[in-house]
Amino acid sequence: MTVRRDSLTRYLVEKQRVDGRIPPQLRLLLEVVARACKRISFAVNKGELGEVMGSAGSENIQGEVQKKLDIIANETLIEANEWGGHLAAMASEEMEGIYVVPNRYPQGEYLLMFDPLDGSSNIDVNVSIGTIFSVLKKPEGHPGIHDSDFLQPGTQQVAAGYCIYGPQTTLVLTVGDGVSMFTLDREQGSFILTQDNVKVPEDTKEFAINMSNMRHWDAPVKRYIDECLQGTEGPRGKDFNMRWIASMVSDVHRILTRGGIFMYPWDKREPHKPGKLRLMYEANPMGWLIEQAGGMATNGRQRILEIEPTQLHERVSVILGSKNEVQRVTDYHLEADRACAQA
Repeated sequence: MTVRRDSLTRYLVEKQRVDGRIPPQLRLLLEVVARACKRISFAVNKGELGEVMGSAGSENIQGEVQKKLDIIANETLIEANEWGGHLAAMASEEMEGIYVVPNRYPQGEYLLMFDPLDGSSNIDVNVSIGTIFSVLKKPEGHPGIHDSDFLQPGTQQVAAGYCIYGPQTTLVLTVGDGVSMFTLDREQGSFILTQDNVKVPEDTKEFAINMSNMRHWDAPVKRYIDECLQGTEGPRGKDFNMRWIASMVSDVHRILTRGGIFMYPWDKREPHKPGKLRLMYEANPMGWLIEQAGGMATNGRQRILEIEPTQLHERVSVILGSKNEVQRVTDYHLEADRACAQA
């Protein structure tokens, strides 16, 4: 099927004016986010030439060592979005608290959350990384801006997406009526629609998980992976391939392109934490994108988008991708829970 090569701006204008999917302020906000991603892409592509490589010598709120590009990407998104009048506040994986739009700028009705540079451990080895973002509406009737305004389940998102910085720079977006991909045309300086109505196959022969953590996994995850590894001789009756890039953006992009299952489950290394990935900045936007493309996203027991968040940097177990495979892993967790309750 031939895709009409619309610019991102025209695509969003038609979502607003023709389809009535988004209001004008959300359209403008998404255009600003896209421009910020374009600036981050240029910084990433310069690499050593831009003196942006290596560690910044600091840690973020997660206790993770920050790369120089982590800080640059975070500041780029804030500076691009704070003055336009579309936002009330922002929250980032790199910041402890929320960033309220300064009084010198008009405040809008939206809240923006982002992981400014996902997969930053890959920066210095020239492997694909990306920016993840999610947009919520500020709850009505709440005076001022507070952390609690952001604590909405993923079902309340009004837009979500990511930008992957790889051989091409690709922006992937949903506003609730499917998933579209836009490729950055550097000669024009614009994101151009290159794939519309993206669909994730319901079945797959690929899984993505960090196998080095196998000894720490819970029994349902071990059961699923063991079955995959047995191949045609095992209960699944087919051979599987493993893929793992250590960048959620890259792994999810592959799944949106050709199917697969991505798992970053709870494990026994830090049993008091429900998972490694952040619910608000990573799991919710990626979960919504996958669902909008016909896939499925759970924490092993429930739909990720229905989790009621309790804190800004809440962590969660993530299992997402091709519907039938995610359902199988989820069923294994629920079976184990029932067996435990009956014991």
